[in-house]
Amino acid sequence: MQANWIVAANAGRARFFSQANAAEPLEEIHDMVNTAARLRTAETETDALGQRASSKSRHSVGAPTQPSGYEPHQSPAEHQTQIFAKTVAGYLSHAHQQGRFKRLCLVASPEFLGLLRKLLEPSLASAVKLEINKDYTHFNSRQLHERIEAHEAKG
Repeated sequence: MQANWIVAANAGRARFFSQANAAEPLEEIHDMVNTAARLRTAETETDALGQRASSKSRHSVGAPTQPSGYEPHQSPAEHQTQIFAKTVAGYLSHAHQQGRFKRLCLVASPEFLGLLRKLLEPSLASAVKLEINKDYTHFNSRQLHERIEAHEAKG
């Protein structure tokens, strides 16, 4: 299929649109929601993060002990965003392999766009014809189409 796909995404939601040609309106074909992005860390993680107070220390040294708390290299929210980005990239890769689109436009919040770039397979990355680092997930299809056209007109 010669369709163009437009993905409007952020850490909490990814909306997928299809467009047969430039004159056609955008049609929303899929919507993914990262439910973990809407939860508080305490609702998704069971381990306590950071240092523990001396009262919880088995040594009772009177001050927080340095090695007692686990500090992950990324926060639970960042980890959930990474997982969601992998899910979005996997969905796009599968659809591209099936020939569901020829060209891809990525419209995503700056941080999420950076994650997606890193996760796209080379064959899929070559299908990306436009990237816009804005969060337009809340726009309807007509508004999104207008923003993309304005961005393309700027050059």
